[in-house]
Amino acid sequence: MINKKVLGLIGLSAKAGKVSFGADSVENGIRKKIVKLVIVAEDSSDRTKDKFERICKEFHIPIIQIADIETLSKTIGKNNKAIIGIQDINLSKEIEKINNGGEAIG
Repeated sequence: MINKKVLGLIGLSAKAGKVSFGADSVENGIRKKIVKLVIVAEDSSDRTKDKFERICKEFHIPIIQIADIETLSKTIGKNNKAIIGIQDINLSKEIEKINNGGEAIG
């Protein structure tokens, strides 16, 4: 089940301009140490998942797999985006916490 709170926080991050989306943009953000959390759509290709798991491991950045491409894309107001990078440290920690079974602030 997709957690609506997680999607809400991703949407909030997008409205705040604190997201990178698309493989190249997210990868550049990781290498520049701007991206604090990587979100991969569950239905993205195995090659994409493997690539970002490897990069995130190398740069010690958490990675989670949630939702499908269509849902993630709608959440940030874009089309066909399988990879999202959250740039805000507090929002990324909160998304991770909720995704791991914790509760949201407030």
